[in-house]
Amino acid sequence: MNEITVPIYLITGFLESGKTSFLNFTLQQDYFYTEGTTLLILCEEGEVEYDKAVLEMSNTVVEIIEKEEDLTTDRLAAMNILYQPERVIIEYNGMWLVSNFEKMQKPEGWGVEQQITCVDASTFQMYMANMKSIFMDMVRNSDMVVFNRCKKEDPLATYRRGIKVANQRAEVIFEDEEGELDDIFQDEMPFDVNAPVIDILPEDYGIWFVDAMDHPETYVNKTVKFKARVMKPRGMGSKFFVPGRTAMTCCADDTTFLGYVCKSAFAPKLQQGQWVEVTAKVGIENRMEYQGEGIVLYADFVEPCEPLEEEMVYFN
Repeated sequence: MNEITVPIYLITGFLESGKTSFLNFTLQQDYFYTEGTTLLILCEEGEVEYDKAVLEMSNTVVEIIEKEEDLTTDRLAAMNILYQPERVIIEYNGMWLVSNFEKMQKPEGWGVEQQITCVDASTFQMYMANMKSIFMDMVRNSDMVVFNRCKKEDPLATYRRGIKVANQRAEVIFEDEEGELDDIFQDEMPFDVNAPVIDILPEDYGIWFVDAMDHPETYVNKTVKFKARVMKPRGMGSKFFVPGRTAMTCCADDTTFLGYVCKSAFAPKLQQGQWVEVTAKVGIENRMEYQGEGIVLYADFVEPCEPLEEEMVYFN
């Protein structure tokens, strides 16, 4: 992989999702006031305009690309020669597939350093109902997803789960008109986290998986019980397996398996794809599979069970 010498900051989101407002704020921060040139490429023009004084003070030059077919390697290479930018910010058109830009060859030294997706919470459900595939393509590799214009009555926990199933590593932030909101999962779990055995119903598996990923300290040294399918990755060891569920991220052909590493004396007897009910104590270990610390389950009981009527985990 080539070294990135000109970082690209890719800002995605549908029209009027707050991309320009986000960048107007960012460009005013102290860390953007450097000697080098910032190249801002606009692929979409919304209602909010950029402050010319801010652009000048942050040494930012602007290029506009109105058609997707004009966003080419040659066009970017010409900009690189003309401006010799220290960094590049791209306000990407919400109707263009981000995956197309990801596949496109960049000028030498250029590479995506960070991708941020802006979402207007007031129109999120409408876009999800009509343009889900485009949105999922947008957030699949985002480092951060920022929901703005949030209201207390919005189902923010559901929004977050939908993002996490498409991209587990994405940081999800919610903002109202006055700034960032508090922990939206507070008091929302549909199961008793203080019970001797936390019984996770099939319809709540996705909620538990995301909450355990975000707040592992809540579950450490506690016992959980749930139904899942067996996955036995190669090289994991005979005493380990991964019980989990398949989650739909976009369409039937676009799924991901959600599960945590599990150690059990029953593991050698289990078959790939078998349905089981797992009762396990939760711990945290440094594991190669996580490239760092992550949840490890220590199962006292692993019993075969009937397949669930609904195999998929949905986040609607």
